[in-house]
Amino acid sequence: MSEAARPQPAEDDAAPPAPPARVLRAARAARLVAAELARRVWLYVWPSASGRRNRAYLRERLVALPLLAVVAFGTLGWAYSGVRDDSAYVRDRLAPALVGLANAKASLFIAQGEAEENLAEGRAAELSGLSERYRTRVARATQSLNQVTRSGALTVAEEQELRVVSALVVDYTGWIGRAQGHVADPVLREAELTYARSMLCSTPVAAADRQDRYPPCSPTVGSAATSIVDRVAGLERQLRERLADRAAWSGPVLVAAAACGLALVLLAAGLWRTVLFLRRRFRIRLSVPLAVAALPLLAVPLLTTDALLARHAQKEAVPVADALATRTSPRTETIAEERPFDGPDPQAIEVLKENIDDGLSSGRLAFLDGAAPFVFPAGLVSAALVGGVLHAYRREYLVVARPGAVS
Repeated sequence: MSEAARPQPAEDDAAPPAPPARVLRAARAARLVAAELARRVWLYVWPSASGRRNRAYLRERLVALPLLAVVAFGTLGWAYSGVRDDSAYVRDRLAPALVGLANAKASLFIAQGEAEENLAEGRAAELSGLSERYRTRVARATQSLNQVTRSGALTVAEEQELRVVSALVVDYTGWIGRAQGHVADPVLREAELTYARSMLCSTPVAAADRQDRYPPCSPTVGSAATSIVDRVAGLERQLRERLADRAAWSGPVLVAAAACGLALVLLAAGLWRTVLFLRRRFRIRLSVPLAVAALPLLAVPLLTTDALLARHAQKEAVPVADALATRTSPRTETIAEERPFDGPDPQAIEVLKENIDDGLSSGRLAFLDGAAPFVFPAGLVSAALVGGVLHAYRREYLVVARPGAVS
């Protein structure tokens, strides 16, 4: 086959054009500059003492070690304070708010069951009124909602939503009161009880569940979520998402932890090499000021352990919070109230509250409470001490060389 007859490759199948030589030269130059810059920074942070003049070595240590101390304890203090603040927020705000919402929801369901059972008795309910349990549970629901408002865990929009829930609870009890006033009229009484339940739960009672004292109530979402349970479930969902976010390791915290770990390793090794340098060149067996400056490093393992314990406790609190929102039931709370000396049900609100409180309280080293604000200042003091003592050694060397010192 002749050359002219051979099939020529299509334009689409042609190899991509090579990058221009100018781009290659620029990329190569950038790599060389970056490598040289990294080498110079490394030599400055980690200089070799062999063949170096005392003055030059001390000058480099005078800058590098205080800078490493500031970076190490600055990032450590920021990350540790963040973990401690998250733990305190979950323990003192989020967990009580979730417990309060679960209590309010269960109490309202129990009150609804009591009201229906009392009003079914007819004239007896009109004469004696509703039961003590009904009044107690309504009061407990109102008190729980007020405690959630005061917990500090809600945003402004969530507080407004909770005020709407409190207003709906007042209207709900009003309709129960109307049903009590029309107890002699079964049709009107049943209509008012049904409307009261619709304010409590937007899901109608199925025919198979009408004989149940506590029929199922699945919360809805979206524009149809207008009942008390819908709104409470929405608040619970938002708080649980916030708890999960607090319990997870965030990107900035991981970056700070990595930078802190690298700076701490370089700082500890740099202090040790500086002590050896002073011992070999200046005949100083132990520099007491440098030893004192290294003391904050002893607290790093304790602070790290405390932060890991706190983060683990927050992570363990996530499934307990989910159980508070989804697995508690008015039947369980009624049984726990009627039979207090039986074994505690693991799904009871009080048991779950104790679990989450105990986990969050034990998930830290208690003797380190209040230590977070002092981490960075301790690093600044250490940096100032290192800089001051190295400056003093360098100045003394410049004025009067020590016997046997190498210039």
